[in-house]
Amino acid sequence: MKPIRIVGVLVGAFIAFLGLLWFLQGAALIQMRPILCVANCEPIVGRSPFWAATGVIAFIIGIVVVILSARRDGT
Repeated sequence: MKPIRIVGVLVGAFIAFLGLLWFLQGAALIQMRPILCVANCEPIVGRSPFWAATGVIAFIIGIVVVILSARRDGT
């Protein structure tokens, strides 16, 4: 595998992981305190449809990036 493809797969996997995390937080399945906050950050309490939808979209984008980066023909 070429280095650019490896980077594409890693970036796509990272985006998919973040999307999954955002979905789980938005669906109130996991709860985490904010880290590295710059402004007045507060944890999400309860469900957040916005973050659940954002997570699904980011997850799909990440999977598409992984698939396109890992294709063998390189086009």
